[in-house]
Amino acid sequence: MRIRFKKWARPELAAAPFCMDDAFACAGKWRSRFAKPDQPFYVELGCGKGGWVSQAAVLHPENNYLALDMKSEMLGVAKRKTEAAFAEAGREPENILLSILNIERFSEVLLPADGVDRIYINFCNPWPKEGHKKRRLTHPRQLRQYAAVLRGELHFKTDDRDLFEESLEYFTGSGWTILHQTFDLHADEPADNIRTEHENMFTELGKKINFLIAKPPAGAFGRPVPNLHAPETVKLLRGLEKQHDLGILTDEEFEKRKQTVLLHAEEAQHDTGVEVEE
Repeated sequence: MRIRFKKWARPELAAAPFCMDDAFACAGKWRSRFAKPDQPFYVELGCGKGGWVSQAAVLHPENNYLALDMKSEMLGVAKRKTEAAFAEAGREPENILLSILNIERFSEVLLPADGVDRIYINFCNPWPKEGHKKRRLTHPRQLRQYAAVLRGELHFKTDDRDLFEESLEYFTGSGWTILHQTFDLHADEPADNIRTEHENMFTELGKKINFLIAKPPAGAFGRPVPNLHAPETVKLLRGLEKQHDLGILTDEEFEKRKQTVLLHAEEAQHDTGVEVEE
């Protein structure tokens, strides 16, 4: 979703006690940031304007929520929605945190020590072009990161049928178990479903809402994942891509060497790294 630049967003986020300025500094210590650290810890990926998490945190004070998005403009709106929702409820926002993060770097910010109990992905960018699909929040390379820290379930909602069907393949192909799925969530809408602005808009347009609940493969928790942003890994991948583009490496050779690099990257320490497209 595109959103206009909001010059007030970053200053307001920096001033809000429930907005974490440096997500990387919180890695392995997220629970301690909440007033009640022993409560179930739920994470929403790509929270956008906060329509879902601002409702969920108010409705369920027995849970702790972390909402992540890569755009400060989005989080600025989410921050204001959160403040308004809690003010209306007459409570302080003690069970919710917001932070800026490119979700591709999930495993550098959330560690097994954080023990995530549930992950929510609500109406993420479908990235329909073939060359962009690796950016999807449900892509196998992302699922591997989630599985390493997730002790419970992942809940996924989207209005995009193609994204949903391909995501089903991503989950099952990555060893996840589909506990529940529907191509029309509102046909028998659960009482605890929290509708977002997008959900209402798509429903009014006659679009059906797809929904699934999945759990990670057995034994995946705590398993190392490749750090694609480690400088040495970035250098190696870019070198392989250049050789492939020049015709020095065939498609088969490129994929084989790429997988070798990624396997080695499992042992790389997670640091601030650099941005890279896999």
